[in-house]
Amino acid sequence: MNRFAIRHKSAGSGCYALNENDLVINILTGKEVTSVILIHEDPFSAGTMPEDPWSTVETPMSKSRELELEMIWSVTLTPKFKREQYYFEISDGEETLCLFEDGLYEKEKVERKGRMKQYFKFPWLNPSDVISPPSWAGDTVWYQIMPDSFCRGIHTEKSRLFHDWDNCDDACWRDAFGGDIPGIISRLDYIKNLGISGIYLTPLFLSPSAHKYNTSDYTKIDADFGTEEDMVRLVNEAHSRGIRIMVDAVFNHSGTDFFAWQDVLEKGADSHYLDWFFVNSLPVQQGRNTRDGRYFTFAFIENMPKLNTNNPAVMEYFAKICTHWVKDWNIDGIRFDVGNEVSHGFLRHLRSVLKPLKKDLYLLGEIWHDSSQWLEGTEYDSVMNYPFVNSIQNFWVDEEKKSSDLLFALNRVYSLYAEQTNSVLFNFIDSHDISRARVRCGNDDIFFMQLTLLLTMQGSPCIYYGTEIGMGRREGEYNRLPMPWKKIDAGECDEILSQTRALISIRNGCSAARNGRLEWDRALDESRVVHYRRVSKDGHFVEVWLNSCKENFSVSTSGRPVFARKYNGEILSPGGIAVFMDK
Repeated sequence: MNRFAIRHKSAGSGCYALNENDLVINILTGKEVTSVILIHEDPFSAGTMPEDPWSTVETPMSKSRELELEMIWSVTLTPKFKREQYYFEISDGEETLCLFEDGLYEKEKVERKGRMKQYFKFPWLNPSDVISPPSWAGDTVWYQIMPDSFCRGIHTEKSRLFHDWDNCDDACWRDAFGGDIPGIISRLDYIKNLGISGIYLTPLFLSPSAHKYNTSDYTKIDADFGTEEDMVRLVNEAHSRGIRIMVDAVFNHSGTDFFAWQDVLEKGADSHYLDWFFVNSLPVQQGRNTRDGRYFTFAFIENMPKLNTNNPAVMEYFAKICTHWVKDWNIDGIRFDVGNEVSHGFLRHLRSVLKPLKKDLYLLGEIWHDSSQWLEGTEYDSVMNYPFVNSIQNFWVDEEKKSSDLLFALNRVYSLYAEQTNSVLFNFIDSHDISRARVRCGNDDIFFMQLTLLLTMQGSPCIYYGTEIGMGRREGEYNRLPMPWKKIDAGECDEILSQTRALISIRNGCSAARNGRLEWDRALDESRVVHYRRVSKDGHFVEVWLNSCKENFSVSTSGRPVFARKYNGEILSPGGIAVFMDK
């Protein structure tokens, strides 16, 4: 037995409360293991002394997710007295080992007289400790908008000159295009008809840049975008259409025009705001990158000084900013930029302030890696699921990968967190921070296969503005170009738009596509044909076939077709997609 593969911690995704009554326990083993039995019971079932004979229950565990080199075994218990003590009995058919908190023991040695046992424990199932993200997020299809690039609604003079909206071949990241909040309002019916139920807006506040991630004033919407009244109207108009609104919070760093940073520049050591930042050398010198460490910034970018979110005054300042958004604008979610660099204390404070104002407020962190430590129920509800898009993309980049490799990669993604968190993970295939999916994929077949996966997997999927029409046609093309409304309104984008709308409709109309159990076709493990079902508790299913091979493939199904590309009713051509639902 591979002892090195056996791992468990009675915390995180290893042991957690699913709800107020149920406890989930997971363990990793090598694939040679044939059975895992959980030995468990209330820790005080026999008394309070360690030497008291402990009466136990034996519960077989089930294989839940297979990884590339390991197997995850799982069991869900309902502890009568809200606590549980346990260890594992693991067998490969030839050897049986017992895993305790202090290590592995051969079974015959466990019961030696006088041996002290270091059991695993889940001390108490406290309702307030249960990870409880907003349930609505799992049923939401998001649409990410960069306001500057989406739609112009204000046609009066603005503060700057804008790049030509319809002639963008020479556009770069410095260019602004003049989109605004009234423009978004004017296109809400388009967004609703696409099947969208949530809009994620990148930053709105006063800033010298088009992207607004270097904020000058957190209390003022940039006048080029509109007014507070426009923002309230956007939220109200969106809500009337069943669309929720999430805004971007840039609290890891400010811009250099931010009043507190300006005070530091002016007063140096005498500034009351010096400890709002990480200044290591005075006087502060700007004008070049910060690799010399004279002050800390985001990614060595000199005009983004890093805020000290450990400072109680900084915590309170931004808590008031967020309170205004929630109480006065009635937003539904906040996305935290560079969400892994702000302090845990800062996030816990914000959550304690905001959740009483709106219990189902969705708090999303921008984190590009394993985010377990931020998803324990006291900080974020969810994170941007970069491991998800990485797993999908890498399958199509590496043509040697098989269907099983994609399964193992996705299983790893979903093994990181509690199941209730998996249901609201913010999934996507492109965003303002990575290349457009259609460019990255290289052809429309792969683009639509990735889009199909996105919309039929567990989580809360997001469409980056323009992805629904296949924006992005060439390598290196700027990924924040304005929406081509003239082409859209003229019907020139209808072919791709109708297919995207059809896929979103499948997700919205089929509960199995949102929260069904994943059943992967293991008979195709050595192929590049991907075939899986999502099956709901009442037996309804959505079934997906993706042909990533270079040969035709014959499809067999009992379902009715609801979406197809390169499929003639029996044969799925290379690059083809076929989606079915139960009859």
